[in-house]
Amino acid sequence: MFLDSVLLILQEILEAALLLSVLLAVNLQLGAQVSEARQLGGLWYAAAICCGILGAAAFAWAMPTITGWFNDVGQEVTNAGMHFVIIACLYVHCRLLRKKADSERMRSLGAGLTLITVIALAITREGSEIFLYLRGISGGPSGVTSAVLGAGVACGIGVSTGILLYFGLLSLSRRAALRVGLALLSLFAGNMAAQAVQLLIQADWIPYSAPLWDTSGVLQEYTITGQLLYALVGYEATPSLIQVSSYLGAMLLIASTPLFRQHWWSGKISA
Repeated sequence: MFLDSVLLILQEILEAALLLSVLLAVNLQLGAQVSEARQLGGLWYAAAICCGILGAAAFAWAMPTITGWFNDVGQEVTNAGMHFVIIACLYVHCRLLRKKADSERMRSLGAGLTLITVIALAITREGSEIFLYLRGISGGPSGVTSAVLGAGVACGIGVSTGILLYFGLLSLSRRAALRVGLALLSLFAGNMAAQAVQLLIQADWIPYSAPLWDTSGVLQEYTITGQLLYALVGYEATPSLIQVSSYLGAMLLIASTPLFRQHWWSGKISA
């Protein structure tokens, strides 16, 4: 029960923690070179985290109703929809951080709102699974203590990994940090797209196709290393063609933004 709890909770918390760390590092590095009106302060992140926790609790509470939607595949379809919204908001966020606009204040507001949406939905998506798991084990006859202890260990590992990634990015030069951070955001977008497609396959909204390859003999998805790679780059041992295509498509969407092109292709670091 302890190990199962660690792996399950770690799977849910890593993705949100790493995404938050990268967004924070990228916006902090950009904040040093943009006007005060465009800088995103700590209140944006605090609001996003609070909205995400409340959203996760509400989503978990409403799960019996949501599951019944769309002919009993509401959970899969709703989660896939969240992923697509996150990708869209990541794209808009990257555009607003770079795009010239008449009003710096409106531009900052738009970037902040998309930031809150991305983080809040990521925490809602992952956090609701944690709430459901904890609610499930609370009614069980045994194993509660080891499960809760495992959940605490997983939370510690996930948060610590996010903190390490954040300070690791800040330890790089501004140019390198922005390049690595934006590349990671494109990978996160690809991961979200592949997850969304997999959920729609499970809901029979997209037809099943055979895996393109199988690397489970080299690295299992449900090991700690596999979970870390899953959260960071969307590692999956048996992806289908449509998952790989959606992954690459979402990556290219983020890579097409002026902010990404500026810091990866032009070599400039000014905003």
